Amino acid sequence: MTSHLTLITGASRGMGLSMARQLLTAGHTVLGISRTVVPELEEHARHVGAKVLQWQHDLADSGSLNGRLESWLKDSQAEAPWTSVTLINNAGVIPQISPLADIGANDLARALRVGLEAPMQITAAFLRATGSWQAPRKVLNISSGLGRRAMASQAAYCAAKAGMDHFTRCLALEEALKPHGAKVCSLAPGVIDTGMQEQLRAADPKAFPDRDSFVGLKTGGVLTSPEDAAARILAFLARPDFGANPVADVRD
Repeated sequence: MTSHLTLITGASRGMGLSMARQLLTAGHTVLGISRTVVPELEEHARHVGAKVLQWQHDLADSGSLNGRLESWLKDSQAEAPWTSVTLINNAGVIPQISPLADIGANDLARALRVGLEAPMQITAAFLRATGSWQAPRKVLNISSGLGRRAMASQAAYCAAKAGMDHFTRCLALEEALKPHGAKVCSLAPGVIDTGMQEQLRAADPKAFPDRDSFVGLKTGGVLTSPEDAAARILAFLARPDFGANPVADVRD
């Protein structure tokens, strides 16, 4: 019997929630790490006969999660070895949409902690806990085109995603040196109709010169639904060449 484990941050809404639902439908055990618990996921897991765990945790304080995560992974493997284990770093936040000089220090720090520090901390804990496992291991970091293209009034988000891309490149080099290294990829998922897009469309055009382009994505019907985007990402994750290119786009 196969038993696949997938960990997802930001699994309580949007694309993260859609990925969690689809993985449960496919029979995976899902551990969601989010600021809120979603009863819908529990109900869906019961309906499809799968198992979901939801940890309520603010990823702006990711360091305090490491010990719990490592211990849980080691204990779960001892109980019943997994056929595969995957970490999806999906959570992210957009701070105040303004030029850098106008963003409050706390808002800026939170965006970088959730968007860059948390994926690095959680990935490090994941790799420490699973380093001796023989089962295939994957790390999927959800990046963005804005990590590869600069945009005014988006310095923190762009920087976090660019950092995610580059730490994934470094990680790929490290894991390639190991006999059973993890396969890793930082993946841009395309333009998706999520709460972040709503924030960008609602921004003050005086503070955000690219606002109209995001409005155009919505009115032009270009945005992908969270459900469709999740399906495309999970299909990419299942590809036999996953990790061959550590920085990729789902449309590749």
